[in-house]
Amino acid sequence: MKIKKEMKITQNKKYFTGIGTLMILAFISCGQHPENNDLTNQSNLNKMNETEKPDTLDANGKYDIATFGAGCFWCVEALFQDLDGVISVTSGYSGGVTVNPTYKEVCSGTTGHAEVAQIVFDRNKISYEELLEVFWKTHDPTTMNKQGNDVGTQYRSAIFYHNSGQKESAEKYKAELNASGAFEKEIITEIVPFKKFYKAEDYHQDYFNLNGTQPYCTFVIQPKVEKFKKVFGEKLKK
Repeated sequence: MKIKKEMKITQNKKYFTGIGTLMILAFISCGQHPENNDLTNQSNLNKMNETEKPDTLDANGKYDIATFGAGCFWCVEALFQDLDGVISVTSGYSGGVTVNPTYKEVCSGTTGHAEVAQIVFDRNKISYEELLEVFWKTHDPTTMNKQGNDVGTQYRSAIFYHNSGQKESAEKYKAELNASGAFEKEIITEIVPFKKFYKAEDYHQDYFNLNGTQPYCTFVIQPKVEKFKKVFGEKLKK
């Protein structure tokens, strides 16, 4: 696993914090969208069945799952779904105690859940270590419960490992990044065992592609996607 000095925080700022000014000027965050108010009040429509494994997993073990929390799941989904070898990305909630939480409940910060993306990927095309590289390069893992204007425990940096191999890879990568001085501050990403995943409401799925003109998509997600494509161009789907 290669740890490169170009991951210094000065370059990372160009990648994932360069849009900070836009975020401040726009005063927008993942949890502040009037278009969702009516939906979040309809708990019967929003409560989703608990999901532990995506339907896209196949029987021959060709595919694997990764579960990451890196701020707003709209952003995480928009980036990872473009990677070659990624079969599906599902936005949801994990790491908390509330059963079948709604978006409104998670945003309250009382559920213990983080917004996460559950990624099904083809191990023959992309490795878990490559997903970890994207994970750490596309958000700030040194800030506690905060990504830009998105503040709260639901936006914490987290890796929910599904097996001992993922745990070992994540812990090793994190240790090497901290030792290399890739970031000015220590990485505080939590690395914890995966327990449950709850699929988010339907209107959260494929959010960026379906809501590209919304302010959050225009001012926050779009710039991240553009920079992501420049950095990881060789890893994208053709």
